[in-house]
Amino acid sequence: MTEDLKPEDISRIIEMAWEDRTPFDAIEVNFGLNQNQVEDLMRANLKKSSYTLWRKRARGRKTKHLGLREFGVGRHQSYDQNKYKK
Repeated sequence: MTEDLKPEDISRIIEMAWEDRTPFDAIEVNFGLNQNQVEDLMRANLKKSSYTLWRKRARGRKTKHLGLREFGVGRHQSYDQNKYKK
C-alpha cells in the first residue's frame, strides 16, 4: 500500500506522525495506513536514529491513540500544512 503513495503524501504522513496531537487513527482515515504501516513507512524513510527517537516519543503517548485520550478531538492546523501546493 505504501508503494502507491506520492512523495508529498509520504511527507505529510511523516509530519502527521511526528505531531503530538495527531492520532494514528487520523492517518488511517486520511491515507488508509494503520499504525503498523505508519511505523514501517517511518522506518523506511527516516534515518535509524530519527526513527528510534520517534518511536520513543510516540510509544504510549496518549495523544497518538484516540482510546487513551482524556480530551476531545479539536481542529489543529500545522503552520506548514499546505506547503505542497499544486
